[in-house]
Amino acid sequence: MSEAIQLTDIIAPAFYPVHWDILDGKHTYYDLYGGRGSTKSSFIGTEIPFGMMVDAKNGVHSNAVVFRKVGNTLRESVFEQIAWGIAALGAIDMWTSSLSPMQFVYKPTGQKIIFRGLDKAKKTKSIKTSRGYFKYLWFEELDEFAGIEEIRTVQQSVLRGGSKFIVFKSFNPPISRSNWANVHVNEPREDSFRHKSDYL
Repeated sequence: MSEAIQLTDIIAPAFYPVHWDILDGKHTYYDLYGGRGSTKSSFIGTEIPFGMMVDAKNGVHSNAVVFRKVGNTLRESVFEQIAWGIAALGAIDMWTSSLSPMQFVYKPTGQKIIFRGLDKAKKTKSIKTSRGYFKYLWFEELDEFAGIEEIRTVQQSVLRGGSKFIVFKSFNPPISRSNWANVHVNEPREDSFRHKSDYL
C-alpha cells in the first residue's frame, strides 16, 4: 500500500467511525445498511484488503470470504468492489486476481479473498484455507439470503481457528419493516455495530 495514500481520502467521512471501531477491535459484527449510492459497499471493499495487509504486517495470516445469495451476481458486484478497493489503496501490484476460482491473492503472503454464492448454506463446510484462518466475512445484499439461521450456519462453518473475526453485512433495507433483515438490525446486540447511511 502506498505510503502517500490516506485511508480517509478513500472512504466517505460517514464511515470514519466504523473504520476506527474496527481498528480498535470493539465489535465482531458490522451491519451497514442504507440506500444506493451510500458507498457502504465501497467502504467494505476497501476495508477488507486494507485489514488483511495490516494483519500481514503484524504476522497474522488472515483470509476473507465474500458471499452473495446467487453466485452469478458475484462478478459484477462484490468482485468489482474488492478490485476497486485494492486499486484505491494503491496496491494493485501486490495482488493477483482470477475468475476461476474467483479470488484475489495477496502476493507477499498468499492470503486470499474468495467469493461464493450461497445456494445452500451447508456448502460452506467445503470452504477451507491451507494457511491461516478466515477472519473476514462479507454478506452483500443481506436481505436476499434466506434468513438469520442461514447466516449463522455459514458463520459457524467458516469462523474458526482464529481469535478475532470481522463480519460485514450490507444491504438496502426492504420497504417491509417485517423483512427479516430489517428486524435483525433493529435487535440490540452488544457485539454488533450498526450503521445507516444514504447517498448524502
